[in-house]
Amino acid sequence: MPTEKMIFSGHAGDRLAARLDLPEGPHLATALFAHCFTCGKDILAARRIARRLAAMGIAVLRFDVTGLGHSGGEFENATFTSNVEDLVAAAGALADRDMPPALLIGHSLGGAAAIRAARSIPSAKAVAVLGAPYDPGHVARNFAGALERIDAEGWAEVTLAGRKFRIGRDFIEDVCGDAITADLGHLKRALLVMHAPEDEVVGIENATRIFIAAKHPKSFVTLDKADHLISDGADAEYAAGVIAAWASRYLDLRPPAPPPGAPEGVTRVSEADPRGFLQDISAGAVHHALADEPKAYGGTNRGMSPYQFLAAGLGACTSMTIRMYARRKGWPLAHVRVDVTHDKVHAQDCIHCTEDDKLDRFTRVITLDGPLDAEQRGRLIEIADRCPVHRTLSRGAKIETRLTGATPALTAD
Repeated sequence: MPTEKMIFSGHAGDRLAARLDLPEGPHLATALFAHCFTCGKDILAARRIARRLAAMGIAVLRFDVTGLGHSGGEFENATFTSNVEDLVAAAGALADRDMPPALLIGHSLGGAAAIRAARSIPSAKAVAVLGAPYDPGHVARNFAGALERIDAEGWAEVTLAGRKFRIGRDFIEDVCGDAITADLGHLKRALLVMHAPEDEVVGIENATRIFIAAKHPKSFVTLDKADHLISDGADAEYAAGVIAAWASRYLDLRPPAPPPGAPEGVTRVSEADPRGFLQDISAGAVHHALADEPKAYGGTNRGMSPYQFLAAGLGACTSMTIRMYARRKGWPLAHVRVDVTHDKVHAQDCIHCTEDDKLDRFTRVITLDGPLDAEQRGRLIEIADRCPVHRTLSRGAKIETRLTGATPALTAD
Protein backbone atom coordinates (compact mmCIF):
# COMPACT_ATOMS: atom_id res chain seq x y z
CA MET A 1 0.00 0.00 0.00
CA PRO A 2 1.78 3.20 -1.14
CA THR A 3 1.60 5.95 1.48
CA GLU A 4 2.20 9.61 0.69
CA LYS A 5 2.91 12.29 3.29
CA MET A 6 0.68 15.32 2.90
CA ILE A 7 0.44 18.77 4.50
CA PHE A 8 -2.60 21.05 4.39
CA SER A 9 -3.87 24.10 6.26
CA GLY A 10 -6.23 23.51 9.18
CA HIS A 11 -9.10 25.68 10.40
CA ALA A 12 -6.74 28.36 11.80
CA GLY A 13 -4.10 28.14 9.09
CA ASP A 14 -1.83 25.73 11.00
CA ARG A 15 0.01 23.10 9.00
CA LEU A 16 -1.64 19.72 9.59
CA ALA A 17 0.26 16.50 8.95
CA ALA A 18 -1.49 13.72 7.05
CA ARG A 19 -0.92 10.38 5.39
CA LEU A 20 -2.64 9.54 2.14
CA ASP A 21 -2.86 5.77 1.70
CA LEU A 22 -3.23 5.01 -2.00
CA PRO A 23 -4.41 1.90 -3.84
CA GLU A 24 -1.77 -0.09 -5.67
CA GLY A 25 -4.20 -0.37 -8.57
CA PRO A 26 -6.85 2.01 -9.96
CA HIS A 27 -8.12 4.77 -7.66
CA LEU A 28 -11.91 4.41 -7.50
CA ALA A 29 -12.92 6.61 -4.54
CA THR A 30 -11.53 8.45 -1.50
CA ALA A 31 -12.22 8.17 2.24
CA LEU A 32 -11.41 10.59 5.06
CA PHE A 33 -10.61 9.23 8.54
CA ALA A 34 -11.20 11.19 11.79
CA HIS A 35 -9.31 9.82 14.79
CA CYS A 36 -10.39 9.63 18.42
CA PHE A 37 -9.85 12.32 21.07
CA THR A 38 -6.10 12.78 21.81
CA CYS A 39 -5.28 9.89 19.44
CA GLY A 40 -3.64 10.36 16.06
CA LYS A 41 -3.57 9.29 12.47
CA ASP A 42 -1.35 6.26 13.10
CA ILE A 43 -3.44 4.26 15.58
CA LEU A 44 -3.89 0.58 14.73
CA ALA A 45 -7.57 0.85 13.74
CA ALA A 46 -6.84 3.69 11.32
CA ARG A 47 -3.95 1.84 9.67
CA ARG A 48 -5.89 -1.42 9.29
CA ILE A 49 -8.99 0.27 7.89
CA ALA A 50 -6.89 2.31 5.47
CA ARG A 51 -5.09 -0.82 4.27
CA ARG A 52 -8.29 -2.74 3.60
CA LEU A 53 -9.97 0.16 1.80
CA ALA A 54 -6.87 0.79 -0.30
CA ALA A 55 -7.00 -2.87 -1.36
CA MET A 56 -10.43 -2.26 -2.89
CA GLY A 57 -9.36 0.91 -4.70
CA ILE A 58 -10.31 3.51 -2.06
CA ALA A 59 -7.63 6.01 -1.06
CA VAL A 60 -7.71 7.06 2.61
CA LEU A 61 -6.54 10.34 4.13
CA ARG A 62 -5.83 10.22 7.88
CA PHE A 63 -4.40 13.23 9.67
CA ASP A 64 -3.50 14.66 13.07
CA VAL A 65 -5.88 17.42 14.15
CA THR A 66 -4.54 20.76 15.37
CA GLY A 67 -1.99 20.40 18.16
CA LEU A 68 -1.61 16.59 17.98
CA GLY A 69 1.03 14.33 16.50
CA HIS A 70 3.02 16.09 13.81
CA SER A 71 0.46 18.83 13.21
CA GLY A 72 1.01 22.44 14.18
CA GLY A 73 -1.08 24.64 16.47
CA GLU A 74 -1.89 24.38 20.15
CA PHE A 75 -4.15 21.55 21.31
CA GLU A 76 -5.34 23.60 24.29
CA ASN A 77 -6.84 26.12 21.86
CA ALA A 78 -8.66 23.40 19.89
CA THR A 79 -12.37 22.65 20.31
CA PHE A 80 -14.83 20.10 19.01
CA THR A 81 -15.95 22.68 16.46
CA SER A 82 -12.36 23.25 15.33
CA ASN A 83 -11.90 19.48 14.94
CA VAL A 84 -14.93 19.47 12.65
CA GLU A 85 -13.49 22.43 10.74
CA ASP A 86 -10.18 20.57 10.36
CA LEU A 87 -12.13 17.68 8.80
CA VAL A 88 -13.81 20.04 6.36
CA ALA A 89 -10.40 21.54 5.54
CA ALA A 90 -9.01 18.06 4.90
CA ALA A 91 -11.91 17.35 2.55
CA GLY A 92 -11.13 20.60 0.73
CA ALA A 93 -7.47 19.62 0.39
CA LEU A 94 -8.54 16.32 -1.15
CA ALA A 95 -10.95 18.08 -3.50
CA ASP A 96 -8.09 20.33 -4.65
CA ARG A 97 -6.31 17.15 -5.74
CA ASP A 98 -9.44 16.02 -7.58
CA MET A 99 -9.99 13.38 -4.87
CA PRO A 100 -13.12 14.59 -3.02
CA PRO A 101 -13.99 12.16 -0.19
CA ALA A 102 -17.06 10.01 -0.73
CA LEU A 103 -16.72 8.16 2.59
CA LEU A 104 -16.18 9.64 6.06
CA ILE A 105 -14.95 7.38 8.87
CA GLY A 106 -14.80 8.51 12.48
CA HIS A 107 -13.50 6.79 15.61
CA SER A 108 -14.84 7.84 19.05
CA LEU A 109 -15.08 11.65 19.18
CA GLY A 110 -13.93 11.60 15.56
CA GLY A 111 -17.17 9.75 14.78
CA ALA A 112 -19.27 12.59 16.19
CA ALA A 113 -17.07 15.04 14.26
CA ALA A 114 -17.56 13.09 11.03
CA ILE A 115 -21.35 13.14 11.47
CA ARG A 116 -21.31 16.91 12.04
CA ALA A 117 -18.84 17.59 9.22
CA ALA A 118 -20.79 15.54 6.64
CA ARG A 119 -23.27 18.35 6.04
CA SER A 120 -20.37 20.59 4.99
CA ILE A 121 -18.75 18.03 2.67
CA PRO A 122 -21.00 17.73 -0.42
CA SER A 123 -19.02 14.84 -1.91
CA ALA A 124 -19.66 12.57 1.11
CA LYS A 125 -22.11 9.76 0.35
CA ALA A 126 -21.61 7.57 3.43
CA VAL A 127 -20.44 7.88 7.04
CA ALA A 128 -19.10 5.06 9.23
CA VAL A 129 -18.51 5.59 12.97
CA LEU A 130 -16.80 3.34 15.53
CA GLY A 131 -17.36 3.74 19.26
CA ALA A 132 -18.79 7.21 18.73
CA PRO A 133 -20.48 9.21 21.53
CA TYR A 134 -23.97 10.55 20.96
CA ASP A 135 -23.09 13.53 23.15
CA PRO A 136 -19.62 14.91 22.33
CA GLY A 137 -19.48 16.27 25.89
CA HIS A 138 -19.00 12.66 26.95
CA VAL A 139 -15.22 13.19 26.68
CA ALA A 140 -15.30 15.70 29.53
CA ARG A 141 -15.72 12.76 31.92
CA ASN A 142 -12.08 11.88 31.25
CA PHE A 143 -10.90 14.93 33.19
CA ALA A 144 -13.81 15.66 35.53
CA GLY A 145 -11.40 16.34 38.41
CA ALA A 146 -9.86 19.25 36.52
CA LEU A 147 -13.09 20.98 35.42
CA GLU A 148 -13.11 23.47 38.30
CA ARG A 149 -9.53 24.52 37.61
CA ILE A 150 -10.22 24.79 33.87
CA ASP A 151 -13.21 27.00 34.60
CA ALA A 152 -11.25 29.17 37.04
CA GLU A 153 -7.90 29.45 35.25
CA GLY A 154 -8.88 28.89 31.62
CA TRP A 155 -6.93 25.67 31.21
CA ALA A 156 -5.51 22.70 33.10
CA GLU A 157 -3.06 19.90 32.46
CA VAL A 158 -4.65 16.46 32.51
CA THR A 159 -3.25 12.96 32.04
CA LEU A 160 -4.94 10.67 29.54
CA ALA A 161 -3.64 7.20 28.70
CA GLY A 162 -0.32 8.08 30.34
CA ARG A 163 0.15 11.29 28.34
CA LYS A 164 -0.28 14.90 29.48
CA PHE A 165 -2.51 17.35 27.63
CA ARG A 166 -3.51 20.95 28.22
CA ILE A 167 -7.30 21.29 28.06
CA GLY A 168 -8.79 24.74 27.62
CA ARG A 169 -12.08 26.28 28.77
CA ASP A 170 -13.22 26.85 25.18
CA PHE A 171 -13.01 23.11 24.50
CA ILE A 172 -15.16 22.26 27.53
CA GLU A 173 -17.80 24.87 26.71
CA ASP A 174 -17.92 23.84 23.06
CA VAL A 175 -17.94 20.06 23.45
CA CYS A 176 -20.62 20.21 26.16
CA GLY A 177 -22.83 22.45 24.07
CA ASP A 178 -25.22 19.97 22.49
CA ALA A 179 -25.61 16.45 21.16
CA ILE A 180 -25.55 15.54 17.46
CA THR A 181 -29.30 14.98 17.19
CA ALA A 182 -29.84 17.68 14.55
CA ASP A 183 -26.81 16.52 12.56
CA LEU A 184 -28.16 12.97 12.44
CA GLY A 185 -31.63 14.14 11.45
CA HIS A 186 -30.23 16.06 8.48
CA LEU A 187 -27.38 13.71 7.63
CA LYS A 188 -28.85 12.56 4.29
CA ARG A 189 -26.06 10.01 3.93
CA ALA A 190 -25.86 6.28 4.54
CA LEU A 191 -24.72 5.63 8.11
CA LEU A 192 -22.89 2.64 9.60
CA VAL A 193 -22.69 2.47 13.41
CA MET A 194 -20.14 0.07 14.89
CA HIS A 195 -19.81 -0.30 18.65
CA ALA A 196 -18.61 -2.83 21.24
CA PRO A 197 -21.19 -3.80 23.90
CA GLU A 198 -18.44 -3.87 26.55
CA ASP A 199 -16.89 -0.52 25.61
CA GLU A 200 -15.98 1.01 28.99
CA VAL A 201 -15.10 4.44 27.60
CA VAL A 202 -18.16 5.17 25.45
CA GLY A 203 -21.10 3.01 26.48
CA ILE A 204 -23.18 1.02 24.02
CA GLU A 205 -26.20 3.24 24.78
CA ASN A 206 -24.51 5.90 22.64
CA ALA A 207 -24.74 3.66 19.59
CA THR A 208 -28.42 3.06 20.32
CA ARG A 209 -29.18 6.78 20.49
CA ILE A 210 -27.22 7.50 17.32
CA PHE A 211 -28.99 4.72 15.44
CA ILE A 212 -32.46 5.82 16.59
CA ALA A 213 -31.85 9.48 15.75
CA ALA A 214 -30.54 8.72 12.25
CA LYS A 215 -32.75 8.12 9.24
CA HIS A 216 -32.42 5.30 6.72
CA PRO A 217 -30.27 4.03 5.15
CA LYS A 218 -28.57 3.07 8.42
CA SER A 219 -26.87 -0.07 9.70
CA PHE A 220 -25.55 -1.31 13.04
CA VAL A 221 -22.80 -3.90 13.48
CA THR A 222 -21.43 -5.00 16.84
CA LEU A 223 -17.72 -5.03 17.58
CA ASP A 224 -18.30 -7.79 20.13
CA LYS A 225 -15.52 -7.84 22.75
CA ALA A 226 -13.31 -5.15 21.20
CA ASP A 227 -11.97 -2.42 23.48
CA HIS A 228 -12.63 1.25 22.80
CA LEU A 229 -9.39 1.80 20.89
CA ILE A 230 -9.91 -1.40 18.84
CA SER A 231 -6.35 -2.25 19.81
CA ASP A 232 -6.53 -5.95 18.95
CA GLY A 233 -5.43 -6.58 15.38
CA ALA A 234 -8.20 -9.11 14.73
CA ASP A 235 -10.86 -6.63 15.85
CA ALA A 236 -9.37 -3.88 13.69
CA GLU A 237 -9.25 -6.23 10.70
CA TYR A 238 -12.88 -7.21 11.26
CA ALA A 239 -13.98 -3.56 11.46
CA ALA A 240 -12.03 -2.79 8.30
CA GLY A 241 -13.64 -5.67 6.42
CA VAL A 242 -17.15 -4.67 7.46
CA ILE A 243 -16.63 -1.03 6.48
CA ALA A 244 -15.16 -2.05 3.13
CA ALA A 245 -18.06 -4.39 2.31
CA TRP A 246 -20.70 -1.92 3.53
CA ALA A 247 -19.22 1.07 1.68
CA SER A 248 -19.29 -0.77 -1.65
CA ARG A 249 -23.10 -0.51 -1.60
CA TYR A 250 -23.06 3.29 -1.49
CA LEU A 251 -19.96 4.33 -3.41
CA ASP A 252 -19.58 4.26 -7.17
CA LEU A 253 -16.71 1.78 -7.45
CA ARG A 254 -16.63 1.07 -11.14
CA PRO A 255 -13.17 -0.22 -12.08
CA PRO A 256 -11.62 0.56 -15.47
CA ALA A 257 -11.52 -2.03 -18.23
CA PRO A 258 -9.19 -4.96 -17.48
CA PRO A 259 -5.72 -4.83 -19.06
CA PRO A 260 -5.03 -6.72 -22.30
CA GLY A 261 -4.42 -10.41 -21.72
CA ALA A 262 -6.31 -10.42 -18.40
CA PRO A 263 -10.02 -10.74 -19.26
CA GLU A 264 -11.05 -11.17 -15.62
CA GLY A 265 -8.90 -8.30 -14.37
CA VAL A 266 -6.14 -8.43 -11.78
CA THR A 267 -6.33 -10.53 -8.63
CA ARG A 268 -4.09 -8.77 -6.11
CA VAL A 269 -2.63 -10.50 -3.06
CA SER A 270 -0.95 -8.31 -0.42
CA GLU A 271 0.46 -9.16 2.97
CA ALA A 272 -1.93 -8.11 5.73
CA ASP A 273 0.60 -8.86 8.46
CA PRO A 274 4.27 -9.49 7.61
CA ARG A 275 4.79 -11.18 10.97
CA GLY A 276 2.54 -14.09 9.96
CA PHE A 277 0.96 -15.44 6.79
CA LEU A 278 -2.31 -13.47 6.58
CA GLN A 279 -2.94 -12.17 3.06
CA ASP A 280 -5.44 -9.59 1.77
CA ILE A 281 -6.93 -10.68 -1.57
CA SER A 282 -8.87 -8.36 -3.86
CA ALA A 283 -10.33 -9.00 -7.29
CA GLY A 284 -11.55 -5.64 -8.53
CA ALA A 285 -13.37 -3.21 -6.27
CA VAL A 286 -16.02 -5.54 -4.89
CA HIS A 287 -14.59 -8.98 -4.22
CA HIS A 288 -12.35 -9.45 -1.17
CA ALA A 289 -11.10 -12.38 0.88
CA LEU A 290 -8.41 -13.33 3.37
CA ALA A 291 -5.90 -16.14 2.93
CA ASP A 292 -3.96 -17.67 5.80
CA GLU A 293 -2.48 -20.89 7.10
CA PRO A 294 -3.83 -23.06 9.93
CA LYS A 295 -2.45 -22.37 13.40
CA ALA A 296 -0.63 -25.72 13.28
CA TYR A 297 1.45 -24.35 10.40
CA GLY A 298 2.23 -20.99 11.97
CA GLY A 299 -0.76 -19.06 10.70
CA THR A 300 -3.75 -17.54 12.46
CA ASN A 301 -6.46 -19.46 10.55
CA ARG A 302 -8.32 -16.27 9.61
CA GLY A 303 -8.75 -17.29 5.99
CA MET A 304 -8.62 -20.29 3.69
CA SER A 305 -5.21 -21.74 2.86
CA PRO A 306 -3.86 -21.38 -0.69
CA TYR A 307 -4.73 -25.00 -1.47
CA GLN A 308 -8.24 -24.48 -0.11
CA PHE A 309 -8.63 -21.57 -2.52
CA LEU A 310 -7.41 -23.82 -5.32
CA ALA A 311 -9.92 -26.49 -4.27
CA ALA A 312 -12.63 -23.82 -4.11
CA GLY A 313 -11.85 -22.77 -7.68
CA LEU A 314 -12.15 -26.38 -8.87
CA GLY A 315 -15.39 -26.95 -6.97
CA ALA A 316 -17.01 -23.68 -8.09
CA CYS A 317 -16.05 -24.20 -11.72
CA THR A 318 -17.35 -27.79 -11.62
CA SER A 319 -20.71 -26.73 -10.18
CA MET A 320 -21.09 -23.88 -12.67
CA THR A 321 -20.23 -26.09 -15.63
CA ILE A 322 -22.77 -28.73 -14.60
CA ARG A 323 -25.46 -26.10 -14.05
CA MET A 324 -24.84 -24.46 -17.44
CA TYR A 325 -25.17 -27.81 -19.26
CA ALA A 326 -28.30 -28.90 -17.35
CA ARG A 327 -29.92 -25.51 -17.95
CA ARG A 328 -29.20 -25.68 -21.67
CA LYS A 329 -30.66 -29.20 -21.85
CA GLY A 330 -33.67 -28.32 -19.72
CA TRP A 331 -32.96 -31.15 -17.29
CA PRO A 332 -34.58 -31.17 -13.81
CA LEU A 333 -31.41 -30.52 -11.81
CA ALA A 334 -32.51 -29.04 -8.47
CA HIS A 335 -29.15 -28.47 -6.74
CA VAL A 336 -25.43 -29.15 -7.14
CA ARG A 337 -22.90 -29.68 -4.35
CA VAL A 338 -19.20 -30.35 -4.89
CA ASP A 339 -16.90 -31.46 -2.04
CA VAL A 340 -13.21 -31.12 -2.85
CA THR A 341 -10.25 -32.37 -0.82
CA HIS A 342 -6.56 -32.03 -1.55
CA ASP A 343 -3.66 -34.32 -0.72
CA LYS A 344 -0.17 -35.13 -1.94
CA VAL A 345 0.38 -38.76 -2.94
CA HIS A 346 3.43 -40.74 -4.00
CA ALA A 347 3.90 -40.60 -7.76
CA GLN A 348 4.17 -44.30 -8.57
CA ASP A 349 2.71 -43.70 -12.02
CA CYS A 350 4.98 -40.76 -12.89
CA ILE A 351 7.58 -42.00 -15.40
CA HIS A 352 10.11 -39.22 -14.81
CA CYS A 353 9.62 -38.92 -11.03
CA THR A 354 11.78 -40.36 -8.32
CA GLU A 355 10.28 -42.54 -5.59
CA ASP A 356 10.19 -39.62 -3.17
CA ASP A 357 8.34 -37.25 -5.52
CA LYS A 358 4.66 -36.58 -4.91
CA LEU A 359 1.76 -35.49 -7.04
CA ASP A 360 -1.14 -33.26 -6.00
CA ARG A 361 -4.41 -35.19 -5.84
CA PHE A 362 -7.78 -33.45 -5.72
CA THR A 363 -10.69 -35.67 -4.81
CA ARG A 364 -14.02 -34.36 -6.04
CA VAL A 365 -17.35 -35.72 -4.72
CA ILE A 366 -20.36 -34.42 -6.66
CA THR A 367 -23.94 -34.54 -5.39
CA LEU A 368 -26.77 -33.94 -7.89
CA ASP A 369 -30.26 -33.41 -6.47
CA GLY A 370 -33.40 -33.66 -8.56
CA PRO A 371 -35.40 -36.26 -10.58
CA LEU A 372 -32.59 -37.06 -13.02
CA ASP A 373 -32.36 -40.44 -14.71
CA ALA A 374 -29.18 -42.52 -14.76
CA GLU A 375 -28.20 -41.39 -18.26
CA GLN A 376 -28.55 -37.71 -17.33
CA ARG A 377 -26.49 -38.15 -14.16
CA GLY A 378 -23.79 -39.99 -16.08
CA ARG A 379 -23.64 -37.27 -18.70
CA LEU A 380 -23.40 -34.51 -16.08
CA ILE A 381 -20.46 -36.29 -14.44
CA GLU A 382 -18.74 -36.43 -17.84
CA ILE A 383 -19.42 -32.72 -18.29
CA ALA A 384 -17.77 -32.04 -14.92
CA ASP A 385 -14.42 -32.99 -16.48
CA ARG A 386 -14.90 -30.23 -19.05
CA CYS A 387 -14.74 -27.59 -16.33
CA PRO A 388 -12.01 -25.11 -17.42
CA VAL A 389 -10.28 -25.19 -14.03
CA HIS A 390 -10.29 -29.01 -14.14
CA ARG A 391 -8.61 -28.86 -17.53
CA THR A 392 -6.06 -26.30 -16.31
CA LEU A 393 -5.11 -28.48 -13.34
CA SER A 394 -4.96 -31.63 -15.52
CA ARG A 395 -2.82 -30.07 -18.25
CA GLY A 396 -0.73 -27.80 -16.07
CA ALA A 397 -0.17 -24.12 -16.74
CA LYS A 398 2.66 -21.81 -17.71
CA ILE A 399 3.42 -19.22 -15.02
CA GLU A 400 5.27 -16.06 -16.03
CA THR A 401 6.80 -13.97 -13.25
CA ARG A 402 7.94 -10.35 -13.47
CA LEU A 403 9.42 -8.15 -10.74
CA THR A 404 8.18 -4.59 -10.42
CA GLY A 405 10.11 -1.68 -8.96
CA ALA A 406 10.77 -1.72 -5.21
CA THR A 407 8.49 0.30 -2.94
CA PRO A 408 9.36 1.82 0.46
CA ALA A 409 9.11 -0.60 3.37
CA LEU A 410 5.96 -0.38 5.49
CA THR A 411 5.90 -0.44 9.27
CA ALA A 412 4.27 -3.59 10.66
CA ASP A 413 1.16 -3.16 12.79
